[in-house]
Amino acid sequence: MPGPESATPLQAASGGVSGAAREPLIRARGLTKKFGTFVAVDAIDFDVAPGEAFGFLGPNGAGKTSTMRMIGAVSPRSGGDLSVLGTDPDKNGASIRARLGVVPQLDTLDTELTVLENLLIYGRYFDLSYAEARSRAMELLEFVQLNDRASSLVEPLSGGMKRRLTIARSLINEPDLLLLDEPTTGLDPQARHLVWDRLYRLKQRGTTLVLTTHYMDEAEQLCDRLVVMDKAKIVAEGSPRSLIEQYSTKEVLELRFPVGVQETLDGQLDGLGERVEKLPDRVLIYAADGEDVAAAAHERGLRPETSLVRRSSLEDVFLRLTGRSLIE
Repeated sequence: MPGPESATPLQAASGGVSGAAREPLIRARGLTKKFGTFVAVDAIDFDVAPGEAFGFLGPNGAGKTSTMRMIGAVSPRSGGDLSVLGTDPDKNGASIRARLGVVPQLDTLDTELTVLENLLIYGRYFDLSYAEARSRAMELLEFVQLNDRASSLVEPLSGGMKRRLTIARSLINEPDLLLLDEPTTGLDPQARHLVWDRLYRLKQRGTTLVLTTHYMDEAEQLCDRLVVMDKAKIVAEGSPRSLIEQYSTKEVLELRFPVGVQETLDGQLDGLGERVEKLPDRVLIYAADGEDVAAAAHERGLRPETSLVRRSSLEDVFLRLTGRSLIE
């Protein structure tokens, strides 16, 4: 983002949300994407405000990536209206792409170059001088905790390190908007949390983030607001907490029974909670107090192998809305 000459890349990439009346950075109405007769995105509406962390949550094939590609001005829409950074991506794609930072699903780093060289070369795509690209690169490597690996080749880096390097690369042009498509897919839990920490710090600085994910905990950790997508449509919209409050209960009791027993429980779970979901490997009972439900189930003579009370999550919301789990 263009800014004062003294601004650092991370300061310049911070927009904040100081003006509630500011125009959305992204505005979609009836946005549609078709591939032949297949409808990948079916007339969806959404806005993304400056400084917001906005998410698209849904299973693989829900239309998330197709939506991101239209926002990123690399795939023309088939119908509807779309404005990105105040302009039409179908008409002004090059100018929009120059102001975006993009973290794709798969890392596209040059594995034969060093960590620093990857950033320097990417900076040249945006006509940065060598001195400016190097200055920004060193700051960004420190931000993603890779400054001690600047001279290392990319190939031997761990998956988490490569993901953090890709995030650093996406910030080299001081973008107005950062797009992240499944930013932690394939990473182990420790690496995921390191990436989350860096993204959370960007969010705190006011950077506008738009991400897709099929991880419920990722959406809850990072998103101020999100839409739930299923079968090319938006089926719910709101903050993670508001969606849970609207579509689920305070707690969930998970019961796992010995093989073959769950299929014999017809009627024995009725009335135990506000709602019962039977999954292939467990039964979910939704209620305000999971411990009370567990005691009531025991009084009915039910003897699960394991019993767990937890708070409701976005996956419970998705089960309620679609009848299936987020990851399939």
